[in-house]
Amino acid sequence: MLAKRIIPCLDIKDGRTVKGINFLDLRDAGDPVENAVRYCDEGADELVFLDITATVERREPLSALVRRIAEHINIPFTVGGGIRTVDDVRSILMSGADKVSINSQAVRNKGLVAESSSAFGSQCMVVAVDVRANASKASGYEVYIDGGRTPTGLDALEWALEVQDLGCGEILLTSMEADGTKAGYDIGITSLLSSHLSIPVIASGGAGRMEDFSAVFAPECGADAALAASVFHYHEIAIPALKAYLQECGIVVRV
Repeated sequence: MLAKRIIPCLDIKDGRTVKGINFLDLRDAGDPVENAVRYCDEGADELVFLDITATVERREPLSALVRRIAEHINIPFTVGGGIRTVDDVRSILMSGADKVSINSQAVRNKGLVAESSSAFGSQCMVVAVDVRANASKASGYEVYIDGGRTPTGLDALEWALEVQDLGCGEILLTSMEADGTKAGYDIGITSLLSSHLSIPVIASGGAGRMEDFSAVFAPECGADAALAASVFHYHEIAIPALKAYLQECGIVVRV
């Protein structure tokens, strides 16, 4: 059995780590490089850095910050935000990132996923899927882009299956309604995607207690990794204690 992964997420705005609720009401959560080093030391399996306003502000990806991070940590990390072209993907990977996350531009240009996975390997390509409940969709969820600002009309499961076929190696699934609430991951949509996809699903949005992690890793849900932000940023859950708890629950993790 593959070990489940614990992944702190650092949302970046104006060079700082921030965290909000339902993608709104952002507050400062420290220096991203300092946070990255701390999480590396605490035993995080991977890190995700998302430049949350790069797309809507039409800015270039944060290559300089990526290089700084790569110099200070020795665990895999993913970078997303403002990535529009294969050259952007190349730049981020050459700056030291292990994976690139694409969200809005994957919807606007499906060829970017296929071209990038062909050029660099599917293991480098993560498609972020931000969803909100919508009863009119077959899965019950609709995909949003532009940092949660723009509904796409796409069904969450259909879109995830499509990008899998295009060569995506992993799905970063965020429930917008659960994001920052600390009320638990959205088990419904996470289990739906996990049961239908052959690539890993990273669950995101809603972590508040250690029990939320064991629930999303349980066989009936099936997430391969769990991403969280504020509970780690503000020292509400320590990663070593979380991994010890998950081991007691019979869940395989790296220690």
